[in-house]
Amino acid sequence: MFINAAIEALTTMLGDRLSLSKSDLSAHGQSEAHFDPSFPDAVAYPCNTDEVSKIVKTCAQHHCPVVGYGAGTSLEGHTLATRGGITIDFRNMSQVLAINRADMTVCVQPGITRETLNEDLRASGLFFPVDPGANASLGGMAATRASGTTAVRYGTMRDNVMALEIVLADGRIIRTGSGARKSSAGYDLTALMVGSEGTLGLITELTLKLQGQPEAIAAATCAFVTIDAAVEAVTTTIAMGIPMARIEFLDAASVAAVNAYSKANFPVTPHLMVEFHGSDASVAEQAERFGNIAQDFGGSAFSWATKPEERTRLWQMRHHVYWAILSSKKGATAIVTDVCVPISKLAQAIAETQADIDLAPISAPILGHVGDGNFHAILLVTPENSHEKRAALDLSERIANRAIAFGGTVTGEHGIGLGKMPYMAAEHGMGWDVMGQIKKTLDPLNIMNPGKVVRQN
Repeated sequence: MFINAAIEALTTMLGDRLSLSKSDLSAHGQSEAHFDPSFPDAVAYPCNTDEVSKIVKTCAQHHCPVVGYGAGTSLEGHTLATRGGITIDFRNMSQVLAINRADMTVCVQPGITRETLNEDLRASGLFFPVDPGANASLGGMAATRASGTTAVRYGTMRDNVMALEIVLADGRIIRTGSGARKSSAGYDLTALMVGSEGTLGLITELTLKLQGQPEAIAAATCAFVTIDAAVEAVTTTIAMGIPMARIEFLDAASVAAVNAYSKANFPVTPHLMVEFHGSDASVAEQAERFGNIAQDFGGSAFSWATKPEERTRLWQMRHHVYWAILSSKKGATAIVTDVCVPISKLAQAIAETQADIDLAPISAPILGHVGDGNFHAILLVTPENSHEKRAALDLSERIANRAIAFGGTVTGEHGIGLGKMPYMAAEHGMGWDVMGQIKKTLDPLNIMNPGKVVRQN
């Protein structure tokens, strides 16, 4: 009944921008991965921060759950309304508010996607570097502390968010951070909110760092005979300090899926996909040094993509590999692992993961942003096959526990959501309880994306 009271009040406030339609509820109750649907009771479409604040205040008055929603591309069930309530969709808050060329920053609303932002930035000579693959919203990327293919050079969302505007669980509006490149003024509330997955507040504005568009860009693919050889080439490259912009790994199964899905013709062996940014001279030097390392580990000659359209096609194939892998098994869904380990443990972690997969009754291609120790196994299951799902969950648990044992983490970029909750105690110990205490302080009614990240009633 408390949710119905909130809906009644919000209908008066928002009119037709509060949707109760079955199609809207269904669209906002689905997940990109294996999680069962969980539908909100209504979907709100605010146009500005004040409206978000009023929505949250109303929900707090009626103890009604609130779930933020961007582009819906997350893989750990972050936006599922597991306790019903109101989903706040930020599609109407998707503007670039200010570009500051001198400071190399941009202020945006949370609903704008990274591709749209970079289109808007083209004339400025600047770009936003964080690239998770999916055309995710910037608010969602900050909420999950996303990264992606370029993190090895430009860092993750943690490194690229300078300031935020946040609506807290009681409707208060606060600002964190500043336009300065550094600060030691008190608790770092920006860092606290980046990665909080909407459990502490809703992001309504972001100030982001930008980078200058490189003078020269060159991308290439290189095939290897074995997984070990490809990974050893990566770790050697990192140890040599070669400034790669991207260095991605795909195993043979991932390459086969890409070939079928994108009509490509890569040799069906493990591959590295690399990219270099800089001046013409520096890009040539970096490419030559990496080429020598790859050759030492049996890598094939490079297949180069220097024209923008060729590079775009290459990285589109990489970004679409998740859907390519799903398409490789008819009717499949996926349990996606997302571990990140110290570079010194990367080769061992991937080798032991591959050995586990070889013994499993399911297929599980491996790929990842191995330049920073982050890799994924895409565990393919038939949704109605309980035996396959159990095997996948067991395999996922082994991969996660191995990452923790190696001094790593169970999620390098996808976040916790629902899927990684079982591993939080093992990774953080009593630190997980402290996270719960922070949540209880900022959201005593537990209305902000309840059931995610922390353990609460």
